[in-house]
Amino acid sequence: MFMRALRRQWPSAIAKSRAFGEGNVMTIKRRTFLIGAGGAALSGAKLFTPAIAQTRTLRFGVGPFLPSATDTKTAYTPLFAHLAKQLGADFDLVVATDWAGLAVAMGSGQLDVAWMGPWGYIIANNATGCQAVATVKYDDKPVYHAIIIARPDLPVTKFPDDTQGKSISFADVGSTSGWLIPSFYAKEVWKIDPKSFWKYSEGASHPANEIAVISGQVDMATDYDRNRNAMIAKGTVKEDSNKIIWTSDPLPNDAIALPADTAKDRGAQVQQILTAITPEQAKQLLPPRYTGFVAATHAAYAPIENAGSALGKIKPKG
Repeated sequence: MFMRALRRQWPSAIAKSRAFGEGNVMTIKRRTFLIGAGGAALSGAKLFTPAIAQTRTLRFGVGPFLPSATDTKTAYTPLFAHLAKQLGADFDLVVATDWAGLAVAMGSGQLDVAWMGPWGYIIANNATGCQAVATVKYDDKPVYHAIIIARPDLPVTKFPDDTQGKSISFADVGSTSGWLIPSFYAKEVWKIDPKSFWKYSEGASHPANEIAVISGQVDMATDYDRNRNAMIAKGTVKEDSNKIIWTSDPLPNDAIALPADTAKDRGAQVQQILTAITPEQAKQLLPPRYTGFVAATHAAYAPIENAGSALGKIKPKG
């Protein structure tokens, strides 16, 4: 039922994304698809059929990291342009308006490579078997933290006890830090029902949650440390305009994922291209404070998978 609901979201997500303008989907023309010696396509080219003497347009996807699709496209295009160039292909970059939509796009075969939030990756993996090949590094670390922010004048000595009855905005159900992890903690650690303990709403983007707290629309909101840091660095929010009242244990950073039917050597090639990016190159190819990638497998995302299983949102494997 959960995945059926998400699939229904994807067409509307695409439509809403297009409402931002032409910045959401773009194609940059590159070289024709790589051809090996004697005209034979490189081995492991299953992902890129037809492979001979034709230009292959790769379909890349990225989630709603920044306040608008145009901002996100601008920030993430250099990386995907680099990857497409190394693979000898043209590309389309699709900016999804929610994490659930991105997961469904991967699961329904609409994407060849996706930069996915950890929970979105687990949803897609559970449904289709897509596989993570790399984890992004932020400040040279492959982990981050979910946070809950609050109005600076909200008195909180003990969380969540002191916040009962206050208003809170969770992110959309495809968000790791904005929905999955705080929902997991609520059930397994805090032993509360967030929908009755707080004046609860869900479905917002992370940037919107920051703004909602600052503007006084809600008392609290979910977010993640990387987003808050980025918005502070950009001047979108001031550091003292809200405060962090809860921080999770470390979580694996975003995944670069490929469909389940991708040939192993093709997946290895994508992994090698990404992990070869140096910190100096990262300054040109990635948004600020992202410093490269580490190789990853599905096992790196076991904590996220376990949380999803505990909440009954994915089916246990095996």
